[in-house]
Amino acid sequence: MGLIELFLTGVGLSMDAFAVAVCKGLGMRRINMRHAFVIALFFGVFQALMPLIGWALGSQFAAFVEPIGHWIAFGLLAIIGGKMIWDAVHDNAEAMDDAEKLSIPELIMLAIATSIDAFAVGVGFALLQVDIVFAVCTIGVITFVLSLAGVVIGNQFGARFEKPASIAGGIVLILIGIKILLEHMGVLAL
Repeated sequence: MGLIELFLTGVGLSMDAFAVAVCKGLGMRRINMRHAFVIALFFGVFQALMPLIGWALGSQFAAFVEPIGHWIAFGLLAIIGGKMIWDAVHDNAEAMDDAEKLSIPELIMLAIATSIDAFAVGVGFALLQVDIVFAVCTIGVITFVLSLAGVVIGNQFGARFEKPASIAGGIVLILIGIKILLEHMGVLAL
């Protein structure tokens, strides 16, 4: 696998993380670069770890994760997206303040949900005998950069339209979960 193919794989794998990072930025009244950095770091690290785990375990563990991975991602994204919509619709000031705080358990759930597909890519890397250290570093850096940009972009949009943006962000998370579910069920081929 060449550098261009690896770069495109990294960009493709990071698109769900980018979209979720945009949603996290929507919930910030003003940009907090420390929080944006932590969000991007979580997504970048998890996006790098999953192919590494897939590579290390090869196809032995893939048979277990593949049948349920899309359900896990869908469930996590639907719960978090639903909570965003609920908080925006019910105009709960305390919940909006909570959106400004970083929740490590929520970040872990989001990072796992957006990186499950990277596990299968790691299995493919094992079969293709890809230089795994270079591959996971490349994927992690690409995801970090795009996620950081996503938080900033989301904040720029969300600062102007806080309530509708939070509702839209929740809907986007749910739609990402549905997309993952439909792709794995073979209904949607992207």
